[in-house]
Amino acid sequence: MGSTLNERFISRPSSRPPLMSAPKALVAAGHTRPVTHLSFSPIQEDGTFLLVSSCKDGNPMLREWTGDWIGTFLGHKGAVWSTKLSPDASRAATGSADFTAKIWDAYSGNALHSFPHNHIVRSVAISPTSSHLLTGGQEKKVRIFDLGRPDAEPDFLLDGAALSHEGTVKSVVWVGEHTGVTAGEDGHIKWWDLRTRKLTTSMTFPTAITSMELSPQTQRLVVTSGNTVAFIPVLPSGTGTHSLTLPYTPSSASIHPLLQDRFVTGNTGDEWVRVHGMDGEEREVLKGHHGPVHCVEFSPDGEMYASGSEDGTIRLWQTQPGRAYGLWDGV
Repeated sequence: MGSTLNERFISRPSSRPPLMSAPKALVAAGHTRPVTHLSFSPIQEDGTFLLVSSCKDGNPMLREWTGDWIGTFLGHKGAVWSTKLSPDASRAATGSADFTAKIWDAYSGNALHSFPHNHIVRSVAISPTSSHLLTGGQEKKVRIFDLGRPDAEPDFLLDGAALSHEGTVKSVVWVGEHTGVTAGEDGHIKWWDLRTRKLTTSMTFPTAITSMELSPQTQRLVVTSGNTVAFIPVLPSGTGTHSLTLPYTPSSASIHPLLQDRFVTGNTGDEWVRVHGMDGEEREVLKGHHGPVHCVEFSPDGEMYASGSEDGTIRLWQTQPGRAYGLWDGV
């Protein structure tokens, strides 16, 4: 099939999930259980981008930059905790509670390969060249798979022992060609040389890491741990880390990719999405979800951010409300 967005049809349900308007937000419905993770693709050659969502219903969904539903990847038999797109958005990777990670063709929706694990897979990351896959989860191990040899045994990232972390691996990200970063419930963030599979440096938080996302445009890792949000250079030099203590425990955070003057958070303690300045000052509280907010993510153009909730919906919020943009044009 071709590469235009209109040709990205996967497995449509019997009725198209409606896209409904709400004050300041568009609501993308379609999931039937809590939304666990959101991830935008980079901006593509035609100026658009895609959004993938993970859900406990086991059916990750692909959407256009407007939030309009494209299709659903069908095949997992358990909750999907993480979904990421390749840089060119032609492939998707998923990690699931069914003890597998899968690679998908994002145009046809077909599963290209399934990688078995011995426990729940909580996070996945595709290399910049789409040649390798990183996975981590409740085995406390990080695997690296060669997608050119999908039937080969994976390599493991080992910190001098049989485990990569002492707790569940909550997030894995791929930085540049040769660096992987992993974060665990043990409070450790670890940087690995993926050529040697060896640990190069680490950072420790006093409480469990709840989320870690790569902000590729700002070249930072955005980390939540307890009441802390930290913005860490992707290649740590010992300086440049910016940390804030919030009056609540954020579940996820994302920094504006262009202005870098604000960040957005979710919180499992209430149903609100919050916007903060980089000094920690609360600028805005957005109400609309009907359950705790598990994940948030800025779009790569900075015009909006997405939030996913226990209520099974995704909300898209404008950075500049009232501006004609996407499906807000004329709303």
